[in-house]
Amino acid sequence: MKTLLITLEYPPQIGGIASYVFNVAAHLPSEEVVVYAPRMKEDKEFDEKNGWKVIRKKPEFSFLWPKWLRLLWQVWRIVKRDQIKMIQVHHVLPVGYVAYAVKKILGVPYTLFFHGTDVEIGTRSWFKRKMVTMVCESAAIIVVNSEFLKNKLLERVERVEGKIVILNPCPGEQFFQLVQPERLSSLKSQLALEGKKVILTVARMSEGKGYPRLVRLLPQILQRVPNLVWLVIGDGPKKKVVIDLVQKYYLQNVTRFMGTVPYEELPRYYQLADLFVLLTHPDESAEEGWGTAFLEASASGIPVVAGRVGGVEESVQNLVTGLVVDVYQDESIIAAVSDLLRKEDYAKKMGEAGRVRAGKEFRWEREVRKINSMRIYE
Repeated sequence: MKTLLITLEYPPQIGGIASYVFNVAAHLPSEEVVVYAPRMKEDKEFDEKNGWKVIRKKPEFSFLWPKWLRLLWQVWRIVKRDQIKMIQVHHVLPVGYVAYAVKKILGVPYTLFFHGTDVEIGTRSWFKRKMVTMVCESAAIIVVNSEFLKNKLLERVERVEGKIVILNPCPGEQFFQLVQPERLSSLKSQLALEGKKVILTVARMSEGKGYPRLVRLLPQILQRVPNLVWLVIGDGPKKKVVIDLVQKYYLQNVTRFMGTVPYEELPRYYQLADLFVLLTHPDESAEEGWGTAFLEASASGIPVVAGRVGGVEESVQNLVTGLVVDVYQDESIIAAVSDLLRKEDYAKKMGEAGRVRAGKEFRWEREVRKINSMRIYE
């Protein structure tokens, strides 16, 4: 029975939602999956590597309002042509409007996925809260990524408790596989990392990811760890701000901006790093609902330093798989990063604990089975 996954974020774009949707698709029968995603650079090359159908289109009108009517027309045609029997909605607004309309007219049910900030954004005004409530009430199942997000949704939207399922985002299987040593050596040589301690950050350059905070503290961390290099993977609206800050603090020689890296190549970067750092924090009352990149690091066997916010403490086990810090306490961040870079046995123990935990508790095959077992696809 065919399922249509509608998403506005999908590889080769880097990000938690993009990898989440990709892995859900990868763990459903390929002949029963159709993914709708926006067009982007190098999308054709990426899609050809996978066994399921991906439809790339521009989802919005440029001038006509509401802009999502373009997406409604596109989804309508896909549902009819491909005989879709279930829709997965990965962006509550505006994609939820589309799924709601398709259900009312064609009778096709939908599963609604919340990923984090969409709860906050979707309930800021009385009108949006009313629309989100309408879309939620009509959904067959509501999927959230953490206990934290479930509780937040229950606070904001009524009459949804019996529909909610927690599906934890997991690392892709490639993060558990060891990269050949010669490939790691080649990358280290290419990036001039021999003899260096490597911090890795993989995240979209957007609000709440803590890039400016880390840049500001790097000079003090460098005083304790002089052979430090920071690898940055990702892109986004704050890229220029981050680059300007790196220049302001004279960190050009210790920073490597890698831009967008193909999803299948990410394990190489994780496994050559000594530490993963992402100083997540609240932004305009929006909070990180989970933190998939932390688990990708854990699956790769490296410890993490994470900013305490939202559902991050569900993905990072503080003092076991990494250190969860208050991003407003500079010294605690400096100490956490420096200690994990200088104390190799301490870091190795955390990395190994993270790998074991990720392997036991966070596997996509088991998580996707949660929604399949509810028999909404029949």
